[in-house]
Amino acid sequence: MNRFDAQSGIPPVLARKEVELKLLLPPKSLPALKKVPFLRAINGLAKRTTEVSVYFDTDKRQLHKQGLILRVRKVGDQYVQTIKSSGGASPFERDEWEAAIAGEQPDLRLAKGTALETLLCGKLRGQLKPLFETRVRRSFYHLTDDTRALALTIDRGTIDTGKRSLPLCEIELELEHGDVSDLFKFARELIRFVPARLALKSKSERGYELVDGGQDMPVKAGPINISADASTRDAFQMIGSACLEQIIGNEAAVIKGDPEGVHQMRVGLRRLRAGMSLFAGLVNDPQSTALKAGLKRLATELGPARELEVLVKRVVAPIRRQRARWDTAVPALSRDLVREREKAVVLAQHAVRSSRFRALTLEIATWLQSGEWTMPQDELVRDRGDLPIGVFATERLSRRFRNLCRRREALAQLDARSLHKLRIQTKKLRYAVEFLANLFTSKRASKRRKLLAPVLERLQDALGELNDIAVDEARLAVLGRRRGAGRNRAFAAGLLTGREDARIEAALKRATQAYAQLAKVKPFWE
Repeated sequence: MNRFDAQSGIPPVLARKEVELKLLLPPKSLPALKKVPFLRAINGLAKRTTEVSVYFDTDKRQLHKQGLILRVRKVGDQYVQTIKSSGGASPFERDEWEAAIAGEQPDLRLAKGTALETLLCGKLRGQLKPLFETRVRRSFYHLTDDTRALALTIDRGTIDTGKRSLPLCEIELELEHGDVSDLFKFARELIRFVPARLALKSKSERGYELVDGGQDMPVKAGPINISADASTRDAFQMIGSACLEQIIGNEAAVIKGDPEGVHQMRVGLRRLRAGMSLFAGLVNDPQSTALKAGLKRLATELGPARELEVLVKRVVAPIRRQRARWDTAVPALSRDLVREREKAVVLAQHAVRSSRFRALTLEIATWLQSGEWTMPQDELVRDRGDLPIGVFATERLSRRFRNLCRRREALAQLDARSLHKLRIQTKKLRYAVEFLANLFTSKRASKRRKLLAPVLERLQDALGELNDIAVDEARLAVLGRRRGAGRNRAFAAGLLTGREDARIEAALKRATQAYAQLAKVKPFWE
């Protein structure tokens, strides 16, 4: 939509929906793009420019916290101001307002009618300043046929804060008209020829991380704000996208060997699988089943690195503090554990660097945006997707709460398999609460939610510790029986297993107390 005030001379503002997909790739892989068939067909038709973009915000990052971007870009002798707004159901769609301006400073008159307008009080206007800039050499291709038009750009340059800089090499695929699935079709073709990986962070997000020193840091799950009038289908798409952001957001941390990055990527995988379970009535198709298998395989590849990190912290660290009290075989066994952990970290790094990981993350994104589940042939499944999310949330939360609370016997009487099942049920309810909690905003609901959330966390932690003990004991037993371990090493494994056994009673007591508290908590969704 264009706006033009003839009397004030304010230039028109173009408002549109930006639908864009980004891929990061190593600069050394750029020559291989010549092998991509659809690019080879238009070779020599690229438009090349040099662009400098300056991003503005306040010291307190007030725009960024609201999901807004304010940018002034210089192309040749021209300046273009861009305002972008994120926070929708899809990480690939944003509202965008562009206008030509006279110089390098933002023209805030042009924020009228944009998502930025409500923030522009007098105080904030005076606090806006340049935070960072990007300098890129851009190659632009137009991909068109009878049914679609896409813009493909290859950007190579830097993000610069004045104190720190970061190299930049990425491909952007932007849909001008056609179906969103076309973006992913071309992306699939690209990753066949170059080791490109899906990126959900924009240049601006990476710039903010660089300013604040947060690049390559582990990423925890962020809040999910589902609109009360959203359909169940749209709500799942938002939840799934948030989980994918956490998975991809920890890629760099895992590659660095950061144990917290491994943990947070596994959390993202568990959350996505829990979301698929929660919305199983919508995503019950062969494509979804295949993706579940891929998620499970990746979780299995990351599992040993996390499990051994926990075991080393709980077993090796105390040994180092109390070395004089232990037989010499115990430190030797602890060194074995450290070596096992290091090997597991390398395997986790290989898994995340692999072409299989790149393909999996792209397939998840494709599935979330245009998978079979989004266009079901079954009328009943379509109706489930159209159901208001509030109705769905109440029914599903009630069912999961009842299933978790229905056990009457003492937890001490449950075998390992039953305790494991209870842990899974607890985890699923906790994630469901986190996904859907913002739909219930009354004072009573808020009060009840504040009571329920910590109880679920304590129960999950206690049951998780019992599971960790079982995993630790199994791993120690394997090390103790390993060929060439010797009697001393087997004895040391037994000693450490005894230390783990000693923790069972306390963990079981905490789980029992939390489970008893759970029965007294009133659901916040009723």
